[in-house]
Amino acid sequence: MKRVKHILLLMVTALCLACYEDGAESSGGGVTAREQYEQALEALDADSVRQGESLLRQAIAQAEEEGDLHTRYLVELRLAESLAWGNSAAALELSKQALATYERHPDSERNHIIILDYIGTYASQLAFNEDGSFDDALAYTRLAYELALASRDSLGTEQVCQTLTSLANIHWAMDDFAKALSYARQAEAFATEELLLAAQQVLARCLVSCDSLAAAEAVYRRMQPGNDLQTTYIIQSNLAKLAMQRSDKQTAVAAMDTAFQNLEELYYQALRQKDDYYQTAIQQERENQRLHYKAVLQRRRLWGGLTLAVMVLVAGAFIVRSRVRQKALLHEREMQLHQQELLLQKQEAEAQREQLRQRDGAIEFLKNFILERSSIIQKLDASYDRHVTLLQRDWTEIERTLDAIDDDRIARLRQQFPALKEEDLQLCILTRLRLTNRAIGNIYGVSISAVQHRKLRIKKEIFGEEDPEVTFEQVLSDL
Repeated sequence: MKRVKHILLLMVTALCLACYEDGAESSGGGVTAREQYEQALEALDADSVRQGESLLRQAIAQAEEEGDLHTRYLVELRLAESLAWGNSAAALELSKQALATYERHPDSERNHIIILDYIGTYASQLAFNEDGSFDDALAYTRLAYELALASRDSLGTEQVCQTLTSLANIHWAMDDFAKALSYARQAEAFATEELLLAAQQVLARCLVSCDSLAAAEAVYRRMQPGNDLQTTYIIQSNLAKLAMQRSDKQTAVAAMDTAFQNLEELYYQALRQKDDYYQTAIQQERENQRLHYKAVLQRRRLWGGLTLAVMVLVAGAFIVRSRVRQKALLHEREMQLHQQELLLQKQEAEAQREQLRQRDGAIEFLKNFILERSSIIQKLDASYDRHVTLLQRDWTEIERTLDAIDDDRIARLRQQFPALKEEDLQLCILTRLRLTNRAIGNIYGVSISAVQHRKLRIKKEIFGEEDPEVTFEQVLSDL
């Protein structure tokens, strides 16, 4: 009898705990809209797109219940940003909803400008995708620009630059390249240090569309991407295209365009595959959670129907066994999820390494492609065993071509080492083109040993390299 009483007491305690947990789950655990918003941002940062969007929708409803309009329009704007890649119409509607929420309780003028700018951007995307009118996009973005311009004394020029950049992009999408160029120039003038690189990219693109190739090249050369590999790749690829266009090599430009398009397609395809993988994993996890929750509800209904003492004892034994099994299954599931996460991280790292290898290969291919088609290089290759005479215009063409593909190496040598004579620079150019000492000797009409002596002199006296194990070619490459 004592044992039965103990089991009954244990059963009542377990039922109370279960009811408490059920009530806590149904009430959401007292999480505020702001906390749900922060949880959604963490999920999106971890590439859990579906989970993040679900949390954002819950945060919108929670913020409406709490009357927290500030949090609500921030959440609506973030959800619109998440949906913009695949559904411009939904993003536009959500951003307009965010504007309506803001107007119910306006706070910061800066947030008002940001919302209007987002609406203009999404309206422009929708018009571009569906060949529609850009009137809404221009109306909202111009209003954002006017507010930013009027508030620049208090807010600074960051919002002015962003709205001008948006106007430039919209007019560029409308093929109104002259206005796009005008707005892009103004955006660069107002750009802060953080926004300068993006404003210069838009300006260079507009200059290319207006056939101002020299001006576009000057803008690309002014850009300082730092450690941003993607922006560096964009700058170098566009400089290569501009260099080929100046030489009127249309066939080569078309081939380069195709190569870049294929490379970009591979990159975006990898991103889509990654997103599909994450979405599939999240859907599977949601299904598992739904089935688990359904099983818990069925078990609790069974507990509520037990009224007899014998059924209580049986239910007590069942609960103990179920809890043990649940813990074992939960532990096993956690181990499986951990293994899947490790495998996913490994696959992602491998994909990134493969993308870097493909990018480096493409860049090296373009460099060799440009060098091999230079008329002066072909002339040098064809005259390996005889004297070659190079005119000043030949040297100019070689130096311009090499600077275009080698990050202005020769120009930087002139600036860094003013003691270099013109013939010394020419020797550096020929060495950077990987010509042998014999070929260089044919150009200058001297022996191989004389060429070697000149290289040794420049390495020691000008570059200051005393180590005999370091070659002249290595010194140039390191510089």
